[in-house]
Amino acid sequence: MKDNPPFAFQGRSLPMPHRDDAIHTSLPTDKELVLKVIPLPSDTNGNGDIFGGWVMSQVDLAGSVLCARIAQGRIATVAVNEFIFKQPVRVGDLLSFYSSVLRVGRTSITVQVEVFAERIRAQGQYVKVTEARLTYVAIDDEGKPRVVPPQAG
Repeated sequence: MKDNPPFAFQGRSLPMPHRDDAIHTSLPTDKELVLKVIPLPSDTNGNGDIFGGWVMSQVDLAGSVLCARIAQGRIATVAVNEFIFKQPVRVGDLLSFYSSVLRVGRTSITVQVEVFAERIRAQGQYVKVTEARLTYVAIDDEGKPRVVPPQAG
């Protein structure tokens, strides 16, 4: 089998995962399902895979679900602390976005988002394709940071 050429990231050369190297996994039970979506042909890059920017925007939406609930109002993304593309996303994959709260600060909330693909030709089998850690801040009507309401329980 031919090795995949490496790609550069922050000055380091990293091996690109082979499409067939995906390890099937179970969906998480300790996170909340916050979004499901199917990417379309209009979302592809020049290689025919789903454009990374499209995936990032969906992760941002998924990450905001729990944060908006906790903040009880407007929030804004202030940091993408970590973003890892583990496997390509393909047209027709059913993507499931799972999120969990890592930290609630005075005005900010940090979440972890994991994305799993159910391949169109492998129903019932899931591959983790992306994971990310994002931070949001609660904002008022003028867009200024505001205190996150105390959590019940």
